[in-house]
Amino acid sequence: MTTSQLIKDTTPGAARREGRPGMALAVIAACQLMVVLDTTIVNIALPHIQGALAFSTTDLTWVVSAYTLTFGGLLLLGGRAGDILGRRRVFMTGILLFTLASLLGGLAQEPWQLLAARALQGVGGAIASPTSLALITTTFPEGPERNRAFGVFAAVSAGGGAIGLLSGGMLTEWLDWRWVFFVNVPIGVLIAVLAPLYINESERHPGRFDLAGAFTSTAGMALLVYGFIRASEEGWRDGLTTGSFGAAVVLLVAFGFIEKRAREPITPLRMFADRNRSGTYVIMLSLAAAMFGMFFFIVLFVQNVLDYTPIEAGLAFLPVTVAIVVGAGLSQRFLPVLGPKPFMVSGSTIAVLGLGWQTFISPDSSYLGGVLGPMVLFGFGMGLNFVTLTLTAVSGVAVHEAGAASGLLNATQQVGGSLGLSILTTVFGTASRDEAEKQMPGFLADSSAEQKAELARTHQLPAPWGHEVLAEGISTAFVPAVGMALLALLTAGLVIRVRKSDLEALSGTAATAGPAGG
Repeated sequence: MTTSQLIKDTTPGAARREGRPGMALAVIAACQLMVVLDTTIVNIALPHIQGALAFSTTDLTWVVSAYTLTFGGLLLLGGRAGDILGRRRVFMTGILLFTLASLLGGLAQEPWQLLAARALQGVGGAIASPTSLALITTTFPEGPERNRAFGVFAAVSAGGGAIGLLSGGMLTEWLDWRWVFFVNVPIGVLIAVLAPLYINESERHPGRFDLAGAFTSTAGMALLVYGFIRASEEGWRDGLTTGSFGAAVVLLVAFGFIEKRAREPITPLRMFADRNRSGTYVIMLSLAAAMFGMFFFIVLFVQNVLDYTPIEAGLAFLPVTVAIVVGAGLSQRFLPVLGPKPFMVSGSTIAVLGLGWQTFISPDSSYLGGVLGPMVLFGFGMGLNFVTLTLTAVSGVAVHEAGAASGLLNATQQVGGSLGLSILTTVFGTASRDEAEKQMPGFLADSSAEQKAELARTHQLPAPWGHEVLAEGISTAFVPAVGMALLALLTAGLVIRVRKSDLEALSGTAATAGPAGG
């Protein structure tokens, strides 16, 4: 793929709303921010949700996974729906569904009600998110204008997780855990009102839904995520764990065969024929896996070891957001001069260094001495990567397949994050259990009666023994995270190639876009 093949939307049937591209971008970015931050805004509120709805600790994990499973599993279908039914129409449907689910989640009185609402949120997000990225490709002309739009979109996508942690802390501490859901309602309604005023409707492309492909891809990814989550809870020898992995492999292999033979596949396999695009998907998958893990475990550390309040925990992540935005801005500015590869390589290298630093975390680590530095380093590396990855992944795709391409990009980020977090959680669980066994003799010898009663009630060692267990589990979990970032670095260095035409297109001087292909 070359970025000289970036697509223009010249659809004759689109309703044009010229002169307000800033408002169109604001609506699209607001949607993406709402969807992305929802993956983290709930994290800080989990202890309060557990107490209010009487979740067990094991069942509480499904408050997160019910969202990620449906979101990651249905992204490809959401992208295809925009191509066939019209992107603005599908975009608004996803927003309204997400908004309704958020309202139901805030009103939940039973655990099953909240889990159902979280799953419905994932469906709405899977419909809206890939369509929002496709709308950028069909709203802004190629060259600097589209690059700036992608820069905003990428910064929102990358920084939304940290923003969610901050807003989740404020809402939980100042109001109530239910407001991490209610806050989406007025935002969603506003987006739905503004979308038809400032966003053009795309031409509807005749076609059929690839139902077999949608089912096998959705079910396969969902079972793969479930397998890792199950392994973190019950171990690798558990029957449901191995069964989930086996079924996921069968379904994903079947998905490949179905897509190869389908007349209108949900994921045209020719998109993977381009070396740069395939490499971009691998880099996105690997870095997202590490990023989700970093947010999750550092939240645990600052609240449970450093004893931060929810607001303090959220504030602790603000420097990460700043670092991501700075990195995204630098890559956007110099991308036309240097091309994409230098940013992919340098960004992945910086991410490796930041994650490697976090493997040294201990109970004696302070925020300034052991948390802030590696988080900022990692965030800056991610910022350098996200604009380039976003731009490259959707380049060279025919207009009628832009939704599928953007859906695949979002799927690699979300599923990569879900899988990565599950893998790191499994490593964390093993390391923390081993450390708990080492700490138990000292606890039994030196603990008070109250501390022994706390262990019996919570099944977790209290401080300071519990801090040792948590820190050991976290530091060990960051070791495979380093491996994930190294995979991204190797892919950037060995797979990605830059051509002269890439630089011409990024500068806005390329010729008219051609058909998809290398």
